[in-house]
Amino acid sequence: MDNVSLLPASPVLLATADEMLLDDLLRLAAAAEVTPRVERDLLGLRRCWQSATLVVVGQDFIDPLARTQPVRRPGVVVAGVDAEDAGLYRRALAIGAEGVFLLPGEEAALGDKFADTLDGGVRAATTLAFVGGCGGAGATTLAAAVAVTGSRRGLRTMLIDGDPLGGGIDLALGNETDRGSRWPELLNAAGRVSAAALRSALPLVEGLAVLSWDRSEVTSLPPEAMRSVLGAAQRSSDLVVVDLPRRADPAAEEAFVRATATLVVVPRDVRSCAAAARLVGPLRQVAGDLRVVAREPGLSGLSAVDVADHLKLPLAAKLAFDDDLPGLMDQGRFDPRPRGALGRTATDLLDLFGLSESLAA
Repeated sequence: MDNVSLLPASPVLLATADEMLLDDLLRLAAAAEVTPRVERDLLGLRRCWQSATLVVVGQDFIDPLARTQPVRRPGVVVAGVDAEDAGLYRRALAIGAEGVFLLPGEEAALGDKFADTLDGGVRAATTLAFVGGCGGAGATTLAAAVAVTGSRRGLRTMLIDGDPLGGGIDLALGNETDRGSRWPELLNAAGRVSAAALRSALPLVEGLAVLSWDRSEVTSLPPEAMRSVLGAAQRSSDLVVVDLPRRADPAAEEAFVRATATLVVVPRDVRSCAAAARLVGPLRQVAGDLRVVAREPGLSGLSAVDVADHLKLPLAAKLAFDDDLPGLMDQGRFDPRPRGALGRTATDLLDLFGLSESLAA
């Protein structure tokens, strides 16, 4: 497996479309010997929201960002030049900013913030999104395995089924009859959902909180509901695993934007690679960290590296399924054993993203 670094390209993210403000921020970053990442539009800011140690949001981006109800995270500040903006501090609180720096008067203090990032920072809750590069790729099974394995490690984990047409991830886990809330009860969720209330309302499988679908006629998910529920999940978890559909709809885009990483599961054959290539293009626009999991065995002789090279994506892991897994799942006995093929892949992915048992402790 290729060993790809998980460190962000820069510890500092600057987000503003105000070129004069950006010039000042770049000058301060250079003085602190920090090379920042720069995003000049809202989508870029949202895509990189969780990957930097420090996020500096320009005064011009506060209101557009607030309307997206971003995931609360540490290390967010606002920079501006308009001291006459009476509501600036109140609006900054709406995006969870820890402070406001008005230039040029507070340049030295903001420069110190830049310098502090060189010593590292606090990471946000890890969110892994899974999507099949083609139909039947096994993304749902792998997502469930990663969530179950994470929960067994002692990580506070939530598994979210983001595909209303996928049949229900609770069927894979064998908990479809367990009591607890499903998506249809949360479709009207908007604004800030209580993280504690969400977790307590969901059914548990060996301590794993699972949000799935029931067998009702509901076939769509409002993006506002995904935004609010996923935000609550991230505030109450060490690990959030989201199983997403291949079609690009607004709710799925909300999850891709908010994910720490998106993992595309692709069988090692030519047709599957061709199908995945059509999916990867649009995903690059919304997924900040996009990687491939190559499913084996390959009937056409493609290696895992061939698949990754074809899609121009980092190889996160190789995937094989246990021979007895389909039968066990039909019986409601989903058990990704640590020494089994699926369990090993799940373990590799958790290790790759730094989700060790020591972190849970």
